[in-house]
Amino acid sequence: MTGIEQLWHEFKANNSKIAKDKLLVEYAHLVKYVSARLAVNLPPSVDRNDLISSGVMGLIKAVETFEPDRGFKFETFAGHKIRGAILDELRALDWVPRSVRQKSRELQRTYAKLENDLGRIPYDDEVCDALGITIREYENLLAEVTPTTIISLEEAMPGRESDAKELKIIDTIEDPGSDNPLKELGFSEVKSILKDAIAALPEKEKLVVALYHYEELTLKEIGVVLDITESRVSQIHSKAILKLRSKLLQKINA
Repeated sequence: MTGIEQLWHEFKANNSKIAKDKLLVEYAHLVKYVSARLAVNLPPSVDRNDLISSGVMGLIKAVETFEPDRGFKFETFAGHKIRGAILDELRALDWVPRSVRQKSRELQRTYAKLENDLGRIPYDDEVCDALGITIREYENLLAEVTPTTIISLEEAMPGRESDAKELKIIDTIEDPGSDNPLKELGFSEVKSILKDAIAALPEKEKLVVALYHYEELTLKEIGVVLDITESRVSQIHSKAILKLRSKLLQKINA
């Protein structure tokens, strides 16, 4: 039995506070990693220390509720808990201006309408025509609504059986202030819709989604891989997430 395994055994068998504290120290780096990754696209007005404090609470909950005997990797389990705690803090802060949320919802509705009319995902110039703006204005709009699309897509994936009910399944495509698609659609249907929607994305958008949400690269690292600027990666990511939202919106209104 390794040292970590021994700590888990002592904590779960005897509720040892010493073992618990040692486990928290052992996995504290997860809080730093997750908070730093989520903070990349946040404005300076958001206190990073608040995010870390929330992440620590998520880590504590993860240690308290983790079941080593089930064979799951703690780092993955804790990542969900830490992210969830930080996202809850961000929602409580309501740090995205109302005007930005309105623009994000308008863009989302435009994608949904165009896809419904065209029978496919719209091209950028078609979105611009529908909005009555130039490509440059469109790019600026995508940059402006980026804060509404930063939440990790991992939170949209299935949880681990008994823990699934505690995960925010649509965190990445959820827009606080709007209706939660999960209230209208069953989980299996949402999963199927997202799977099809991601598969239908243009290759570069699909790649950015995969690298950011599954390979866990930062936007800057993705820019290096694709040989484009970080701001361009951010625009591509925003488009992809808004399209996924619009797909759910379209399904709800069908």
